Amino acid sequence: MPNEPVVHVIDDDVAVRQSLSFLLASDGLHVRLHDSASAFLDILGDTVAGCIVTDVRMPGIDGIELLRRLNSRGLTLPVIVMTGHADVPMAVEAMKEGAVDFIEKPFDDDLFLTAVRAALSRHEQRADQEARMTEVAARANALTERERQVLEGLVAGKSNKIIAYDLSISPRTVEIYRANVMAKMQAGSLSELVRLTLMIGNRAA
Repeated sequence: MPNEPVVHVIDDDVAVRQSLSFLLASDGLHVRLHDSASAFLDILGDTVAGCIVTDVRMPGIDGIELLRRLNSRGLTLPVIVMTGHADVPMAVEAMKEGAVDFIEKPFDDDLFLTAVRAALSRHEQRADQEARMTEVAARANALTERERQVLEGLVAGKSNKIIAYDLSISPRTVEIYRANVMAKMQAGSLSELVRLTLMIGNRAA
């Protein structure tokens, strides 16, 4: 399936790649191996599901630079960095750049799999949230100009009477527009309407 979550393993050590591939596959996970960060970036599209497991210290593009490049593309794949003991400061820096976790080598298999499962779950939750925000934004875009004006007034905490005064229409007309807005936005209450509107507003910010 094209949207099946994939664990992308990036490491210049072929033995590490093969070992992690076997471990992840034995846990029922889909794996794709990359011998460098540049090789991974070359095949990376805009729609990728899953997570990344990468060594923090690699020739060419290291784990930190990889995170920076992912950030510059606006990609939000969760990244777990693997590090040797001496590279822990680099791993901390990687987390400041957006990595979700780091694991010191040699690591326990169960600990590693737990971290990967958590990263995959995090990505799935984020994808679900993005899909919901897109759906809500589509509802908002279906509003007429007058309905948007009434919505803006409601979100600003204005009463029907004040909105009516601002728009030079009757309070009864505002009530009709308000009902239309609630129906189109599929909001069961005013508080839900405000929450949905703020959610897509924050997304655009």
